[in-house]
Amino acid sequence: MDARTQEILQAELAKVAPGTQLREGLEYILSARTGALIVMGDTEEVAKLCNGGFDIDTPFTPQRLFELAKMDGAIVLDAECRRIRRANVHLVPDPGLPTTETGMRHRTAERVSRQTSALVVSISQRRDVVSLYLGGKRVILDDIEVVLAKANQALQTLQRYRLRLDEVLERLTLLEFDDIVTLGDLVEVVSRFEMVQRVSREVSRYILALGTEGRLVRMQAEELTANLDDLYLLVLRDYSADPGPRKASAVRTALGKLTPEQLLEEVTVGTTMGLLADDTQGGEDHVAARGFRVLRRIPLLPASVVARLVERFGTLAEIRRADLPALDSVDGVGTRRARAIIEGLQRMRQSASA
Repeated sequence: MDARTQEILQAELAKVAPGTQLREGLEYILSARTGALIVMGDTEEVAKLCNGGFDIDTPFTPQRLFELAKMDGAIVLDAECRRIRRANVHLVPDPGLPTTETGMRHRTAERVSRQTSALVVSISQRRDVVSLYLGGKRVILDDIEVVLAKANQALQTLQRYRLRLDEVLERLTLLEFDDIVTLGDLVEVVSRFEMVQRVSREVSRYILALGTEGRLVRMQAEELTANLDDLYLLVLRDYSADPGPRKASAVRTALGKLTPEQLLEEVTVGTTMGLLADDTQGGEDHVAARGFRVLRRIPLLPASVVARLVERFGTLAEIRRADLPALDSVDGVGTRRARAIIEGLQRMRQSASA
């Protein structure tokens, strides 16, 4: 399943998440073991596949969905699951479309999803399984307990990864103050950011599937990922060939497409960030931080002033060597902020060495 299809399908899961009316209706059907075939999206493509049945165009309620599911035919809802358009419909998709399913209901669901852009839900009468189809791809709707267990496991992994990321960031800060950062050090930080973000996206998918049951998981995930995107962007602005915010965002997107193995390769990461001209350079090559991330930790320094400081001095090492008059001369700094910069950098240096 490609990333785009998976993203769309995960978004569609919100329609059947716990707490929604549609999920309540599905639970009714499962408890009665009646089975059902439900198509969401009253599109022209779906209408062409409908044979028989009757138009009702009535507001959706879980009870109405349950009662209509007692009939043999399919039920057609609008895309927002607010109205029931048709019921007792015989769907006739192209029989030539490939399918990996064996049961008639599931074969029909897969083929309808391949032939249209609609989301199709098939509920097995015998096995109590709810299957979602989109573009011919199938996702089985797990029980809330199963999803919650997976979410908690992913949340624990996210917590460990974030703790390790914070550790390597503190080490990076110390190396930046000593101006001895190597490409290998930078690659470790970048790979840790990507690992945290990827696990975070997995947790988000579970939260989406949990619906109202995922409130506590969402709160914990938000706490663990607080300021993560901003930190990552500042690190990329510190070291990428082009420090501009848009260019750094483009680099982050490119890094997000790398495999876990590629994220550990100095040459691959360095080339993606524009740091390497060829593959003869390696992880021991020195790279200098511009100072965006460190300076943003100092109170009273807005992003615009930080940008002017980096533009004037070029690197964090040069900013550290600058005296009060030199810092004061930068537009927007002034004596008060100049002192705050000197004192703030001294405190961070001492804290990083402790």
